[in-house]
Amino acid sequence: MSAPARSSSLLSSLLHTSRPLSWVNTAYPFAAAMLLTTGRIDLPLVIGTLFFLIPYNLAMYGINDVFDYESDLLNPRKGGVEGAVVDRSHHRMILMACIVACVPFLVYLYAVGTIASAVALTVTMVAVVAYSAKGLRFKEVPFLDSATSATHFVGPAVVGALLPDGRLSASAVLVLAAFFSWSMASQAFGAVQDVTADRAAGLGSIATVLGARATVLVSMGLYALAAVLLVLPWELFSLGAVLMLPYIANIWPFRALPDERAERANAGWRRFLWLNYLTGFLVTMLIIAQVRWN
Repeated sequence: MSAPARSSSLLSSLLHTSRPLSWVNTAYPFAAAMLLTTGRIDLPLVIGTLFFLIPYNLAMYGINDVFDYESDLLNPRKGGVEGAVVDRSHHRMILMACIVACVPFLVYLYAVGTIASAVALTVTMVAVVAYSAKGLRFKEVPFLDSATSATHFVGPAVVGALLPDGRLSASAVLVLAAFFSWSMASQAFGAVQDVTADRAAGLGSIATVLGARATVLVSMGLYALAAVLLVLPWELFSLGAVLMLPYIANIWPFRALPDERAERANAGWRRFLWLNYLTGFLVTMLIIAQVRWN
């Protein structure tokens, strides 16, 4: 097994650990939710989007990479777009950078938001820390791992929806619930490829408990649930239910995957990473249409 690529400088470490390929996955939900709520672009939207674009991802993945360092050294997937392996000498500075980068944005979002958005922002940040930090490690608690991971991506959307006036419409609740179901499905499928490695390291996950085959089936069920939840409001945005079908199709080949071959699910995971960009474009078209519809 070749040694994972390691960052040669602190700046390089910060960039790699923030996962640039995934920045849009958290900034976009915030911006989309707030735009759908207000129908305008203003300073809170811009500042919030910048926060969830870079500092938030630095905190989410930086904390993870620091506390997962030992296990990541043994994981052949780490060292590229699927996770950085940063030099141990940079760990303290990475954690400090997470704090320095996030605090000014958090102060601003607390100041301009509502009580409801403040609660949502607090829950979201707690989930970021609790997922990986020593003494908490929600990522090692089966089922809680999927729920916490979903909070990482749905949380920014909830903050964006609540920031203007602290209220959610019934349709918004259903769409956010669908997003949460989609996020849990995606995290669960992502855990399948690591079943063998996680069991060998004594780590728990939804996939180590259920096994590869059952976890894939659960993921398919959660994607289907997301589609149903999107249909229920029966608004223009309900067309998004169709976008769940490619995700189901993507993991369908792994529905009978045995645990001893679980690493083969990595092919589906890599397709998932790129599928998100196509889905994001189509969701953007729906959002624009929804805003104009309203």
